[in-house]
Amino acid sequence: MLKNRLNRLPALLLGAQIALIITGGAVRLTKSGLGCPTWPECAKGSYTPSEAQSEPLINIWIEFANRMLTFVLVALAIVTFGWVLKSGRKNLRLLAFLQILGIFGQAVLGGITVLTKLNPAAVASHLLLSIALIYGAVVLNERSRDYSKAAPLTYAGVLLVRVVFSLTLLVIIVGSVVTGSGPHAGDRAAPRFNFDVRMVTWLHADLVIALCGAILALYLILKLAPICSSPEARDNHLKLMKTFIFLVLIQGGIGYLQYFTGVPIILVGLHLLGLSLVWLTACKLLIRTSVRTSSKRDAKLS
Repeated sequence: MLKNRLNRLPALLLGAQIALIITGGAVRLTKSGLGCPTWPECAKGSYTPSEAQSEPLINIWIEFANRMLTFVLVALAIVTFGWVLKSGRKNLRLLAFLQILGIFGQAVLGGITVLTKLNPAAVASHLLLSIALIYGAVVLNERSRDYSKAAPLTYAGVLLVRVVFSLTLLVIIVGSVVTGSGPHAGDRAAPRFNFDVRMVTWLHADLVIALCGAILALYLILKLAPICSSPEARDNHLKLMKTFIFLVLIQGGIGYLQYFTGVPIILVGLHLLGLSLVWLTACKLLIRTSVRTSSKRDAKLS
């Protein structure tokens, strides 16, 4: 019973971390970034929306709802940490505790973002901290399970997986610069990066092409070369790779489509969802192909 609950809690926490990226995107795309124009209060003298606010009501409540999601995340992280302590899984304690620290850090960074009037560097940092927290939540989620789909690759295989993972991260980082240079700032008066949008967009696209090449190389090597510990494990990795390829191609297609159609809000929102799913899959791939034998033993003993 405890094991089943422990398995569900990290998954719920992971889902909430992804939801924060989506709701944060909704704040930006609806120009609600300053719906609560100060922090930690929503309006001067009030921690909740105030009738005295001049901002449009819809923008106020979109931003306020996004702030409230932080409390959901904190609650999930604390409960998860409690169950980890109760389970006796020492290898999960630091991971669970770092989720709590990271969420509090996210709240502070969100405050800095508001107080700097949506400075694009602060906005990008807000996203990248979410990316780091998702990685931590994926590690926590994977290690809390039975590792039936995890198996290490040879050194060459792990090295190529790390290249794919690093390229995925680099694509996201450059994508955040593209966002900080583009039209969807979160508020009409928000500052922008002083970069040429077309230049950084094409750099982003070039990195995506490089990522596609690395993913294809990894898939073919995994399929044709003896770099995995067992045929069953190889089949599991190949299945995950197929999902990864599908998501990256869809994400790339949305990226090109939004560029050539003037970055409409709906496509940008879908691109954010795609980002989350691509990153989630990249994290799973890294963890499942580089899991240590000792970690497997710990999972079985718990």
